[in-house]
Amino acid sequence: MINDTIAAISTAVGEGGIAVIRVSGPDAVTAASRVFRSKTNIAEAPSHTVHYGHIVDPETGEIVEEILLTLMRGPRSFTAEDVVELSTHGGVVAVKRVLELLLRQKEIRLAEPGEFTKRAFLNGRIDLTQAEAVIDLIRSKSDRAFSIAMKQAQGTLSRKVKDLRHRLVELLAHIEVNIDYPEHDVAEMTNAFIRDHCNQACAEIDGLLKTASEGKILREGIVTAIVGRPNVGKSSLLNALVQENKAIVTDIPGTTRDVIEEYVTLGGIPLRLLDTAGIRETADIVEQIGVERSRSAIEEADLVLFVLNASEPLQAEDLQLLEQVKGKQAVVIFNKTDLPIQIDRAEVERVFSADLIVDMSVLEEKGLDRLEKVIMDLFFGGQLESADLTYVSNVRHISLLRAARQSLVDAMEATELGIPIDIVQIDIRSAWEQLGEVIGDSVGESLIDQIFSQFCLGK
Repeated sequence: MINDTIAAISTAVGEGGIAVIRVSGPDAVTAASRVFRSKTNIAEAPSHTVHYGHIVDPETGEIVEEILLTLMRGPRSFTAEDVVELSTHGGVVAVKRVLELLLRQKEIRLAEPGEFTKRAFLNGRIDLTQAEAVIDLIRSKSDRAFSIAMKQAQGTLSRKVKDLRHRLVELLAHIEVNIDYPEHDVAEMTNAFIRDHCNQACAEIDGLLKTASEGKILREGIVTAIVGRPNVGKSSLLNALVQENKAIVTDIPGTTRDVIEEYVTLGGIPLRLLDTAGIRETADIVEQIGVERSRSAIEEADLVLFVLNASEPLQAEDLQLLEQVKGKQAVVIFNKTDLPIQIDRAEVERVFSADLIVDMSVLEEKGLDRLEKVIMDLFFGGQLESADLTYVSNVRHISLLRAARQSLVDAMEATELGIPIDIVQIDIRSAWEQLGEVIGDSVGESLIDQIFSQFCLGK
């Protein structure tokens, strides 16, 4: 129900300086005024003001908490409804007591995950791309990903899609007039005219899709498996990238028994690092499980960092891994180059280009810059696109843009085959509707529920 009043904790659970409880809906101010005591009557207070006071249990008169209340009246609020935010002391007990007191009132119920943002969308304050950008802002793993999400939250993608839809509507209107009044030949409505307009729209969609692979990587990160036989320096590499001792490092082979996962940003690129167990034949049951998980990680990874000990000749396990990694998006790391080199480089270059081999000494922290450059070359051709570019990073958006483009291509092909114009119109209308799904103008309720269910409670 969009006409009731909801409340939820909007800050992370745990200790902190403050915690925030958000209340939104037609009874937000009335309900808050019942438990809030201050020199100011908030029922009469102007919008966008902050008031000091106390939360008081109306049944007992007990002071429950000392707070600051922020009042934002609709439609000038995030949800476009009346919103009250209560800033309490940080801590589980304080915020829980205040929320429980609010939920005792019959007008207020606990919000569902993402319901505040969902109301902002349903009330027309933001469109669906902007709503989805909110969760991307929360989940951003790098500055670049955050900037992309911020641009989408500000409506950069929305404006481009809306402009495309507007021009397709104009094209559809010309077609309709031509169908209804063929004797007028409005705007010389010919097949060439349709092809020209559809071709322009396709070019703009291509411009958006050009950034799709990069945008998806920046949004979701590159799943990166660090693999190699035991004791070649995989965990040391993880620690060097993370700049923290996340993995146990010893001279004992087989120390890492399971896959250790960590996020790191390298050159603005988020990497989801998987430090795997050393791959070798072993009788240890636990280590065997770790080895199997390592092999699975190789198959699932977008990028493999294959670590070799440059101070030793290639071992049987190295050669087996070399074959397994062949064909994957991989970078080979010759670690321990601070020691005398004994590895057969030519044997490795038989499988991997020299451009994909990085000489490194994790112990001396040498070679990390070179590793960053090689990864940039692999995924971004050496550099990211301009920060001013509108990135498309959401899989749903990418799929719909591709579908819209195909509909326009179908329309152009239909005109070349001499198919009647009213049939051609169907493909153009499909493209218009598919673009509408991107911004939420034509989307089913079930999809809306699915999208907002991914949000955290209180957002």
